[in-house]
Amino acid sequence: MLKIGIVVGSNRQGRNGEAVGQWIYDFATKRNDAEYEIVDLANYNLPLLGAAVPEAQQQEAEAAIKAWSEKMASFDGYIFIPAEYNHAVNGALKNALDYLNPEVNNKAAGFVAYGSLGGARAIENLRLILGELQVADVRTAVTFSLMTDFENMSVFKPADYHDANANQMLDQLLSWSGALKTVR
Repeated sequence: MLKIGIVVGSNRQGRNGEAVGQWIYDFATKRNDAEYEIVDLANYNLPLLGAAVPEAQQQEAEAAIKAWSEKMASFDGYIFIPAEYNHAVNGALKNALDYLNPEVNNKAAGFVAYGSLGGARAIENLRLILGELQVADVRTAVTFSLMTDFENMSVFKPADYHDANANQMLDQLLSWSGALKTVR
């Protein structure tokens, strides 16, 4: 059975990503077609790539980087949940991805994004980053608008019509993840 990581890509306080991650996890696990696991970026205290880390914190930083790398290597594919900030993927997710390369090569990714325009620009930005990491992204994405899928832009209340896109994205993701497993 394929193993898919659902990566909650924001670590900011008050974020909406946790609710979105739980929604796609609950939705996907009902299908019984893969093993899904939520990977919350907030649980990894990754330093800014290339920044000086004080000596007293180096061991903790190295452990966080190693744990992140090993967790991401353990999956056959990913569902990234990018928050859109300033028309792009948020900095914490970009920084976390910068720590990876061979761990994610020849794997597939789908997207469940949120933002003022459903996170569409974050997805576009993330497609470029993942292309460089040799991650094949699927066409269909689930996009939640802060204006219509969240009450007061904070209480997650997704419309039912997102189910069709979620099923299509998951079908594509599992198909590609299975095919790419033969390449690895």
